[in-house]
Amino acid sequence: MTQLLEIRDNIKVFFSKYDIFIIPFFKFLLALIALLMINSRLGYMQRLDNKGIVLIVSLACSFLPTGAILLFGSLFSMAHIFALSPEVALVVVVVFMLIYLLYLRFTPSESLCIVVTPMLFVLHVPYVVPVVMGLVGGPASALSVVCGVIVYFTLHVVTQNAANVSGDLSDILGQIRLIIDSLLGNKQMMVLAAAFAIVTIAVYIIRRLPIDHCWTIAMIAGAVLNLLIVLIGGLVTKAGFSFIAILLGSILAVIVGKVIEFFRFCVDYTRTERVQFEDDEYYYYVKAVPKMNIAAPDRKVKNINRSHRNHNAIRARQPEEEYEEEYEEEYYPEEDV
Repeated sequence: MTQLLEIRDNIKVFFSKYDIFIIPFFKFLLALIALLMINSRLGYMQRLDNKGIVLIVSLACSFLPTGAILLFGSLFSMAHIFALSPEVALVVVVVFMLIYLLYLRFTPSESLCIVVTPMLFVLHVPYVVPVVMGLVGGPASALSVVCGVIVYFTLHVVTQNAANVSGDLSDILGQIRLIIDSLLGNKQMMVLAAAFAIVTIAVYIIRRLPIDHCWTIAMIAGAVLNLLIVLIGGLVTKAGFSFIAILLGSILAVIVGKVIEFFRFCVDYTRTERVQFEDDEYYYYVKAVPKMNIAAPDRKVKNINRSHRNHNAIRARQPEEEYEEEYEEEYYPEEDV
């Protein structure tokens, strides 16, 4: 355990020392992966499906605030859908505007959640999101998770109906109605949005309880609750869900949660202290749990007296009697009478 704590502290020191380079690099990497996924999943506008443009935009995102990744991802998606069908793009713009207004009003600092959630859906591990957001976020994080789910299924519905909306329909309203009906009738989206919102709030409530191992209990309870809600919701709505995918995703959520706990909430419950005191107005009952830290090494500095070193050199060059007289004169001067 001591070695792990040393590794953790070294990582923290390294990050704090070079964060001016590490944070832009990770923003660049996230923007690059997100834009490449959008181009690979949509790719209806050939001009945007260009690696040079993606690299330039990703590089710009590395120097801009985190919300720029969400902004450019939305612009890329809407441009691709506009090339497919302007009518469908209108529906997507309305959905994105509603999400943006909700996100800006309640969770303006969690734009990464809306970006990462669709990416994890593409990687078939979306069940990590509610557990992680419940650990690091707050109750309003449930809204960010739901917005991420809606973004993914909106783009997924467009790709599923691309052949229908790109053809000649009887009227413009036909394309719009097709997308809206497909989106509102998507039972998987409804079940996952409800499950992720409930799990996020449940994990947040449990990890805030004053009990031992609250983070571990919260992430395990969140994973089990997520599994039950999705399976029951899938049976009731007859939406097809893979039990193996949900189970593996829930296990991965617990593993990721333990990693986050190690870096953010690593405490030693064996040294828990309970303190009780009072003042003129209140009684206080305090439970103090110390963090797991490595004691700083006790460095001993050896001071070398330069004057003694000089006298040793003088003593080596002079006879012993002369050295003793000089030493007496310097360190034991005669007092004036």
